[in-house]
Amino acid sequence: MRVKQQVRGALKAGPLIRAVDRVSLRARPRGGTTAFLIAPPGRGNIGDQALVEAFVEATDAAVVVVVRSVADIDIPPHLSDRMSLLPLPALIYGTAIGHARDARRLSRALRDAGSVSIIGADIMDGAYVLGASVTRAIVAENLAARGWPVRILGFSWNGRPHPVALRALRRAADAGATLLVRDPVSSARARADVLTVTDTADLVFLARSTDDAAARRYAGDARFALVNASGLIGGGDDVEREYRGVIAGLHDRGLDVVLVPHVSRAGADDVPLCAALATGWSDAAHGRSVTLVDRLLPPAQIRGMAAEADLVVTGRMHLAVMSLMAGTPAVTLATQGKVEGLMTLFEAPYLCVDPGPDLAARVEAALVTASQPGTRAHLSARAAHVRALATENVHGLSAEPHPIPPATSETSTSGPPRGAVTRP
Repeated sequence: MRVKQQVRGALKAGPLIRAVDRVSLRARPRGGTTAFLIAPPGRGNIGDQALVEAFVEATDAAVVVVVRSVADIDIPPHLSDRMSLLPLPALIYGTAIGHARDARRLSRALRDAGSVSIIGADIMDGAYVLGASVTRAIVAENLAARGWPVRILGFSWNGRPHPVALRALRRAADAGATLLVRDPVSSARARADVLTVTDTADLVFLARSTDDAAARRYAGDARFALVNASGLIGGGDDVEREYRGVIAGLHDRGLDVVLVPHVSRAGADDVPLCAALATGWSDAAHGRSVTLVDRLLPPAQIRGMAAEADLVVTGRMHLAVMSLMAGTPAVTLATQGKVEGLMTLFEAPYLCVDPGPDLAARVEAALVTASQPGTRAHLSARAAHVRALATENVHGLSAEPHPIPPATSETSTSGPPRGAVTRP
């Protein structure tokens, strides 16, 4: 078994993948118009689905989405006329043998392409799957070297990237790939690592579709808060106790609570913890309720619920993004060093909370600040600026100009401005 693992590791090594690409990925631009998008893993991750949909919604071209399997990403009805899937199971996650096969398939498919984009998100710095991070960068490098306009879209950069991932990304940039970093903290880290990057914001800020069906179904006409208990944070009695404290505090504010999972797949499943937290509330404070969403919802429905919620508490960054774009305060548990930069963009550092002991007390402190008059006005003003900044991801792929509005003079890094609380 050990020998087999060693052989497989050698077949996935960066230098071998790079050599294979030079032989197999030989397509050159021919003036096509189709936009190719290399998707994140998907399958059980609302954030990954939201990233892909946002790209298609923000562009005008037909889009071919490169996936491992057609089960990874859904094609929503409103995008079915412009969006198609190209399954290449080994392009990013396979060995050199499978990668060579899929690189040849990609090369043939690119005959009608006008551009190639790669979703960067939080999967470029090697923090999750090193081999996949490196392979994405190698594909970008080899395509850019052949003259393709290649961009790696809105990604965060860890404070301690894996050295191999860093070298691979640097080579991609040197070959001509455009690196688009989604927050100022990541940008500073990347530049400190001698990467040439362009500042932008998360791609999901460009999403245009919203559906309030889930808000009506799970919350009705009540005032409510959305709570996500992330599988990344972990489980156990201590974690559950802290989350229950968070829910009790929201009840004390006169809010019902809707528990919503954001990821459901092996190793990081939100559903079990959300389901456990939904039990035992027959004596909930002030008669407030706890309602479980027991499945992953489409991104448009998540955005609809987030827009209607008074407050959001989440362990998943893209739920925070979909809340903030509607001006809804989203207290977010920081993981992988990627939340701090998001809250820097919104001049709302108080919304970033580290997981761990006394979580309920620290979330409550953040909620006190988030509930101050004027918070929604502050976040909405910042959202307009951040959304326009995010258009850098699709510059040249969209016919609609989106000038970046200036930051308002009322904003401040110390907290929200004064003013009236409003709900959308």
